[in-house]
Amino acid sequence: MSGNTAGPVRVAVAQAASLPTDTVATARKAATLIREAARKSVRLIVFPEAFLGGYPKGNSFGAPVGMRTPEGREAWRKYYDAAIDLDGDETAIIAEATAATGMFVVIGCIERDLGTLYCTALFFDGARGLIGKHRKLMPTAAERLIWGFGDGSTMPVFETPIGRIGAVICWENYMPALRMHMYSQGVSIYCAPTADDRETWLPSMRHIAREGRCFVLSSCQYIRREAWPEDYACALGDAPETVLLRGGSCIVDPLGEVLAGPAFDSETLLYADIDPAAIARGKYDFDVTGHYARPDIFQLIVDDRPKQAVCRLSDQAGG
Repeated sequence: MSGNTAGPVRVAVAQAASLPTDTVATARKAATLIREAARKSVRLIVFPEAFLGGYPKGNSFGAPVGMRTPEGREAWRKYYDAAIDLDGDETAIIAEATAATGMFVVIGCIERDLGTLYCTALFFDGARGLIGKHRKLMPTAAERLIWGFGDGSTMPVFETPIGRIGAVICWENYMPALRMHMYSQGVSIYCAPTADDRETWLPSMRHIAREGRCFVLSSCQYIRREAWPEDYACALGDAPETVLLRGGSCIVDPLGEVLAGPAFDSETLLYADIDPAAIARGKYDFDVTGHYARPDIFQLIVDDRPKQAVCRLSDQAGG
């Protein structure tokens, strides 16, 4: 941790359901939860993957191998329309809430950039508002059809009064090289918005906490089929009470001890008081990119330059 926090800090994860077809309403719901957490002295809150825009669990978007159906194209159009622009009303609502509370917020969204959607984590810092983003590097399985791939330019860790904060989304957490890059930036509060509600997720979060000697805050939605429209094509069925994502959110300390969660049965806010001194105590015998590294044998090279499909020579020349 950065060493500039005097004592324990209260943090939270929001296990909440988005309103997949109404991102403005979802942003207002997030703002309400931010204010609720602030009343309990929370300094940082993490929301799930794709909270703004929705995680379309069970939808194939009409894409058997070798073909795309008209119904699938229309489903993706609706999903595209429900995504957010980073200068839109949704980010303004979140920024207003963080400015009013002084909260640091990490929230998952579906980001619209021209004709492509990205699964993105947004970072808001009190009155500063939106300060950065992380685009998911590797969408998993069928996600690769509906989301673009982030490049190396959006893998930040932010220095804050409560510690160094970064985010890795869902199964990116299984990419050892990405984790190493985060550790090398001194991440002390490692945020993991996710859509993985399996029993195996908590052991992964505990491993990452021990590996990075950092606090891990993971947030997953608790959402039922009824949150989506009746015409939503869902492989899990159409019964309104069907649970599409069951949560499993958690907070873990730098030695892998679970401080809060996992919760599997409802929407909830999970809280924990984290002690920055636990970082140094953990690093005493294990610093994976420091005294426990062997750069004479293993080295990781990270290309963190932005990659664009079209580069204009006039821009490069400053003309």
